[in-house]
Amino acid sequence: MHRRSFLRGTGGAIAGLTFAGNASAQNNGTIRIGSDIPYRPFEYRTKTGELVGFDVDIANAVFEGQLDRNYEFVQTSFDTIIPSLNNGNFRVIMSAMTITPERSNQVDFSDPYFTAYQTVLILKNSDITSLQDLKGETVAVQKGTTGEAAAQDLKKQFNGDLTIDSYDQIPGAFSALGNNQAAAVINDNTVNAEFAQQNDNVTFLKGTGAAQEQGKENAPPYLTLTVEEYGIAFRKNDDQLKNQVNDALSTIRDNGTYDELYNKYFQTPGGTTSG
Repeated sequence: MHRRSFLRGTGGAIAGLTFAGNASAQNNGTIRIGSDIPYRPFEYRTKTGELVGFDVDIANAVFEGQLDRNYEFVQTSFDTIIPSLNNGNFRVIMSAMTITPERSNQVDFSDPYFTAYQTVLILKNSDITSLQDLKGETVAVQKGTTGEAAAQDLKKQFNGDLTIDSYDQIPGAFSALGNNQAAAVINDNTVNAEFAQQNDNVTFLKGTGAAQEQGKENAPPYLTLTVEEYGIAFRKNDDQLKNQVNDALSTIRDNGTYDELYNKYFQTPGGTTSG
């Protein structure tokens, strides 16, 4: 039986397990991975129901390839994913999660494994040509994400003159944009890029932003609101597994596996993409 599997439902589906019993079983058993699905191209299902994506392949390379451990993905909402981790519903989080100070107070993170940027997606026929044009408009985001945080920062810049509609999952935000219920979607660049590649009526808002200001190599040719790093999240004091995962991440970078997987999903090597 292949080591990779996927549990449908939410983290609550295994909430009946006690924290102590679950943690004990995980010491030598299957690694449960909490993830918000769909979030293409990091984790999503094909038409046949197979779970695929960059995070899924990285999990396979780390847990099966390097640590010789069984693993399975547990679908859970992103805005409750950290409490679900700390309640013992799964052992780690792999869900395109940005490392932030607030989150680091609640969980421990692996070494960064991906660089991302918050970006603004608009309709091609939109009157929005600059960030200032969003003043007085509605933007769509996903709940609990750094895209939502970036929108809240923008609202402060506009002295409150911005409406933020937060959706449980990112497809809801994209639908709002397509249905003219929102003037823009603020979200990770690679996820926005994946949607834009499949929908000819949307594009990135242009402009110079955080990536260029920080001198990032291969900075995207569109407006970036933030520069962020993704990490794998662990419960506090799960140091043995965290150290093993960090060693595994280092190994797959050194042996070329990371670049191979990166190039499978993105356009340029090194953890950034032009979208």
